[in-house]
Amino acid sequence: MTVRTRFAPSPTGYLHIGGVRTALFSWLYARKQGGQFILRIEDTDRERSTESSVDAILEGMRWLGLDVDEGPFYQTDRFDRYREVIEQLLASGQAYYCYCSKERLENLRNEQMARKVKPRYDGHCRHISSSPDSSILPVIRFKNPKVGQVIVRDLIKGVVVFNNSELDDLIIARSDGSPTYNLTVVVDDWDMRITQVIRGDDHLNNTPRQINILKALGACVPEYAHVPMILGDDGRRLSKRHGAVSVMNYMKEGFLPDALLNYLVRLGWSCGDQEIFSLDEMIDLFDLNSINGSAAAFNTEKLLWLNQHYIKSGNPEQLVGPLGFQFEQLGVDTSRGPSLVEIVEVQRERAKTLKDMAVNSRYFFLDTIEYDDRAVRKFLKAAIREPLNDFCGRLAGLEVWSAVAIHELIHVVADEYALKLGKIAQPVRVAVTGGSVSPPIDVTVMLIGRVRCVDRIKYALSLI
Repeated sequence: MTVRTRFAPSPTGYLHIGGVRTALFSWLYARKQGGQFILRIEDTDRERSTESSVDAILEGMRWLGLDVDEGPFYQTDRFDRYREVIEQLLASGQAYYCYCSKERLENLRNEQMARKVKPRYDGHCRHISSSPDSSILPVIRFKNPKVGQVIVRDLIKGVVVFNNSELDDLIIARSDGSPTYNLTVVVDDWDMRITQVIRGDDHLNNTPRQINILKALGACVPEYAHVPMILGDDGRRLSKRHGAVSVMNYMKEGFLPDALLNYLVRLGWSCGDQEIFSLDEMIDLFDLNSINGSAAAFNTEKLLWLNQHYIKSGNPEQLVGPLGFQFEQLGVDTSRGPSLVEIVEVQRERAKTLKDMAVNSRYFFLDTIEYDDRAVRKFLKAAIREPLNDFCGRLAGLEVWSAVAIHELIHVVADEYALKLGKIAQPVRVAVTGGSVSPPIDVTVMLIGRVRCVDRIKYALSLI
């Protein structure tokens, strides 16, 4: 049997980290088994589902490189199929119309809670053959077995047993005829021949209900793997302050998709002590049995560490596009200045994100730069005026514009004025970049260019 997994997000918001990890695990399992990965958009909640959320999901999947073999399929395109299955359940006596009013259900719930009994539907309409009140639009409930057990052999959590007596007759169609989640997901998994359902463990309590519906339909029951939730590093449920934002926000903040995928695959899964995984290694080594059964903690510092690793070790050519995007976000025109490949090569050792790299590299492209007051006060002092002015004049007339020639010039000026190298190099750095931190000063000056450097040094001299 061909392995078929699916990722089935609801387009009621952005694609967040928890969803991406579920998609990644499903994608890796399918790829490892030589199977197929299906994308399904569960958009039956018409009030909350939006086109922008759908676009965000598709955009996030593309950015991460999680390619699909089939889909996206939309549940709103399958309403006729859901009605067909509901009619099948009604005809076989495995579903029934429920005419209970909201008031009766609310009173039932209050009474059960007062008795400290788990609130659930009492089956009042289970055996009614005709409508007691024609003015009431009924819902349709699945006739759940009253005896026996549902045994879920979860691939992560192990064997989980549910007593049918604890499960009520859930609604599978609302009074307006629209199908509910537990019905649509069952029909979709059945029709799409899903063999493994990998999803968050907040769905575990839905699983016995869905298995009972599948059995009532005579459908094959897939294997289930419920992935523990992600917590913040403080042990609380992941929220925006921990990093639970749209996955595309990570792109905007200068993270690389390879780094994010590497981080997420290790968030609850392990392979010995290995921390760095290529995509091919993830596919080769991934195993559902190695997923930890307890919740994983999100750690932004570790994600930053991984991102820096991929920036430092990646192909500079492949970083040009995303770095260019960061400069665009800053409103910086990079057409007049060094190539972005050169920027990556000189800045990659000190940047945790591409946004950091772009922010800290603006002086390579701007005609006018801002000067850090603290750096100016510390390094642009009266004693350096003459050596700096001399360096500026020689720099303007330098025959060969190269890092080597600039390096030699700095040494010559330092020797002639009996200065330690840093005593001239650091004032030059402040003069040409506006601050006290940059790549090696000879390379920095070379990349900024002769005209800009001479103009900046002249301006810096006026600040002394």
